[in-house]
Amino acid sequence: MTETIREIADIIARYAANGSDYAAGMKSLFLKRQAEPTQFVHTAQWPCFGLVVQGAKRLQLGTEIYNYAAGDYVLVSLDLPMSSCIVEASEAEPHLGMGLAIDPQHLKDVLGRFGQGFSNGHAHAPAHPAVPERGVVVAKASADLLDATLRLLRLLDRPQDIPVMAPLREQEVLYRLLVGPYGARLRQIALAESPSNKVAKAISWLRSNYASPLRIEDLADRVGMSESSLHHNFKTVTAMTPMQYQKQLRLHEARRLMLVERLDVGSAGYAVGYQSPSQFSREYARLYGQPPIRDVGSARGPVLGGEVRIAG
Repeated sequence: MTETIREIADIIARYAANGSDYAAGMKSLFLKRQAEPTQFVHTAQWPCFGLVVQGAKRLQLGTEIYNYAAGDYVLVSLDLPMSSCIVEASEAEPHLGMGLAIDPQHLKDVLGRFGQGFSNGHAHAPAHPAVPERGVVVAKASADLLDATLRLLRLLDRPQDIPVMAPLREQEVLYRLLVGPYGARLRQIALAESPSNKVAKAISWLRSNYASPLRIEDLADRVGMSESSLHHNFKTVTAMTPMQYQKQLRLHEARRLMLVERLDVGSAGYAVGYQSPSQFSREYARLYGQPPIRDVGSARGPVLGGEVRIAG
């Protein structure tokens, strides 16, 4: 473990309480401390940078599994329904991680400010990728990225500096991600005519209209793509078809409605767009491992199916 990672771990351990995500005085920064492994939690994950400095974590997107441990980071460039769990944690060595939510407007600001740098060979990937790429990637954090992250976290010990310095430190982290080997996955989302940008528009519509009937031809027309191109690019980026993506959104929200709003099974299924209770129960059990009545009845604490979390 490098000195930089040790210092990041020390800051997280001092500020994060066990078993909860700590919103760290900066609305985009979250810290995580967990003293025992967890079961998979199904979440709606927003674009973020997540770093593990102790322990290990696992993400699932569709049928794909991503494992990452101390010194690794995850980069999520789109809103994605995912499952995650902590696989290595103990009282002696708890899981320690942090996450930084990526605001699309902040990303565009950094691209606008440093745009010339991305066209002069400073980035490791082309500024205009020819094809879309998966919306999540796990990689080893570079020394520059770790240093930028540490400078951001040090602000927690100087709260009076946060209003002025936090935006600058966040920009530095974003810059390091953009010029890193997977920066294209962020840059292509900000490019107006890139295939992934159109997929992002499709995702945005699905998230706002998940309970509505989905006609692929209408969605393709809405985002300016052919049906075949939408299907291919959407699956490339999300590891799911648009129909599968909508289904996960519906089921996550239905679980949240039952756990938090205390809706009954039939009402929750109907609220998210299911006309058939049997179909709802069948698809729910396929995702969560048991029928909704049994799952909700055995749920302990606020395990929210539709909760948005940071992947650190």
